[in-house]
Amino acid sequence: MVPAPPNCVLGGKLHKELGESCCTGLDLAGRFLFAILTLMTLIANLVFIEEVVYIYRKIHSSKRSILIWINAAAPVIATTSCIGMWIPRSTMFTDFTASVFFAIVIHKFLMMMIKECGGQKLFLKRFENGHFKISTGPCCCCCLCLPGVRITRRSLFWLKLGTFQFALFRPVFMFLSTVLWTNGNYSLSNLSPKGAAIWISCFIAILTIIALWPVGIMFQQVRVLLNCKKIIPKFALYQFILILNHLQTAIINILAVQRIIPCAPPLSSPARGAYISHQILIMEMFLVTLISRVVYRRRYDELDPPACITEEAGVKKQTPILNVAVREDGL
Repeated sequence: MVPAPPNCVLGGKLHKELGESCCTGLDLAGRFLFAILTLMTLIANLVFIEEVVYIYRKIHSSKRSILIWINAAAPVIATTSCIGMWIPRSTMFTDFTASVFFAIVIHKFLMMMIKECGGQKLFLKRFENGHFKISTGPCCCCCLCLPGVRITRRSLFWLKLGTFQFALFRPVFMFLSTVLWTNGNYSLSNLSPKGAAIWISCFIAILTIIALWPVGIMFQQVRVLLNCKKIIPKFALYQFILILNHLQTAIINILAVQRIIPCAPPLSSPARGAYISHQILIMEMFLVTLISRVVYRRRYDELDPPACITEEAGVKKQTPILNVAVREDGL
């Protein structure tokens, strides 16, 4: 690692001492940028509120909660990024909030695909003779020879468990990171085996891959069936948020830790990296919020029930007619 120049060390100290006040020395261009980004965050939240009102008025109650969670991903990330931009010392807490929220959204997206198929029972009826294609990313995209897994209640349970574990354990690891950070034992710049950051990051990466795999498997199974409900654009938006919030942020943090992103007193290199990441995320999540409104703010026709359900319903309707006919003959 390149040693930090004296002004970067001084910038890091000033960043810790000044904290919230590091944004007070902005010039006119900086204040204009902050105002624009804050306005974008405000508009994103207003669009989301309008979307929530529409969902409560037009969408069936069984889908409301899931759709609200998914649509809230971009506005929540934009809001936490805006807070982190104005108050740099809150970065650890804002990142904690955004990461935990999106971990829940990953599970909700899987549940949404099942709900759009009519729920778990109808999903199993539709694909009772089918197989899950498990040779998908991010785990087994190169293992094309893997056999399919039969679609049963048990295999569906394992898919849901794969995303649920991430929603459960991600907050635990992020809370542990925050506690260690407040005690001075957690730093992304210390990636030695003796440090806590490298181990926590590895565990979170493993949990993330395990959680993304079931979503990819389910999408491959239902993308043709749910094409009428625009599942491909919805999945693309989900992937964009995932890449921008995780991969992009990780790349910027690595560049900042290696001091490829130079310091700018009173901000050290890591602080400036987080500062840049927050500003970029606000603009990106603003655009994602607007696109999500176009994709989700419409009522799609429900899928036709499976053939077996239609036949059962037809038999039930015909049975009373036969009984009446018998009684008439008896009279």
